[in-house]
Amino acid sequence: MAMKFEKKAEGSFLLDVTGYVCPHPQLYTKKALEKMQEGDTLEILFDNPSSAESIAAMCDTAGNEIIERVMEKGTYRWKIKKAEAG
Repeated sequence: MAMKFEKKAEGSFLLDVTGYVCPHPQLYTKKALEKMQEGDTLEILFDNPSSAESIAAMCDTAGNEIIERVMEKGTYRWKIKKAEAG
């Protein structure tokens, strides 16, 4: 299983880190967000419950907004909007 980061559309990206354990989902999320522009959205798929806490804390610290949180069949699907520099 490999981490997957791809552009879905203009300003919209997908990061699939299912199967990874901490701290990898958080680290990959941070790196993905660094490559994106302000206001872009990142849909992240992960299945490690402890990663939810660390990703949420990281977003709070950086000012990125989690605009959607869905959990189905053991997989988390979150949508994060990258903060605008202010």
